Amino acid sequence: MSDPTYTPPKVWKWDPNNGGKFSNINRPIAGPTHEKELPVGEHPFQLYSLATPNGVKATVMFEELLEKGIKEAEYDAWLIRITEGDQFSSGFVKVNPNSKIPAMMDRSVDPAIRVFESGSILFYLAEKFDAFLPRDPAKRTETMNWLFWQMGSAPFLGGGFGHFYAYAPEKYEYPINRYTMEVKRQLDVLDRQLADNQYIAGDEYTIADMAIWPWYGALVKNMVYEAAEFLEAHTYTNVVRWTDEVAKRPAVKRGRMVNKAWGDLASQLHERHDASDFDLRTQDKLEGKA
Repeated sequence: MSDPTYTPPKVWKWDPNNGGKFSNINRPIAGPTHEKELPVGEHPFQLYSLATPNGVKATVMFEELLEKGIKEAEYDAWLIRITEGDQFSSGFVKVNPNSKIPAMMDRSVDPAIRVFESGSILFYLAEKFDAFLPRDPAKRTETMNWLFWQMGSAPFLGGGFGHFYAYAPEKYEYPINRYTMEVKRQLDVLDRQLADNQYIAGDEYTIADMAIWPWYGALVKNMVYEAAEFLEAHTYTNVVRWTDEVAKRPAVKRGRMVNKAWGDLASQLHERHDASDFDLRTQDKLEGKA
């Protein structure tokens, strides 16, 4: 283990070999690294993503809209392999200059509109289709409160706790303790809110649930970072109850499969272009045919 103390230099310099699980794709500059256009399907919406917690937000939203019978929300979902640098292609950077998934093009309008950042995608689709975002001003504002809570809180969970607990090349007590304390505080915030509400923003299932569930639901079910025991996740009983309830929704079951490229082959749908793909084109079936 290296020396646990660090004296910052006067001017920071990038070390490409700084270690960590994602050091091969992390860099201090933006912009494309290679020329490659993105594929385009036949549906109004083109989604470019991966089934990380942020990516799952978007696919769950699309599947929930289709579950409600909103056919205009049909979409093509294309796999972006972030560990291989797909997000740095010239085509992807045109859709999202920040090179993060998910990113989306709405081609139902002319000219097409790009939408990036998962919270922006949820809000955009909710407004466009008048769904999962209450019209009542008080309920609408409460939903937006929790949507923005997630956008501000999740970096402490992923980039903070997740990085230092699961991904950093060396484990140090101070950052792990610091971010563990914050994540447990966030879980307590949710647990108290859900003690008096069926869903995050009240008695309606909204984009707030779609934003928060992929991160915090996965956390308490030990599906990210393998930290449920460490965090005593089972003690947040209201979060666990809500997590299980959301997970039973048919659209959520489908949405979490889209653009997934790991785990059980039957749960992986690398690309989604039609509702029948869930039955016909999961990776177990494709590899079985091959």
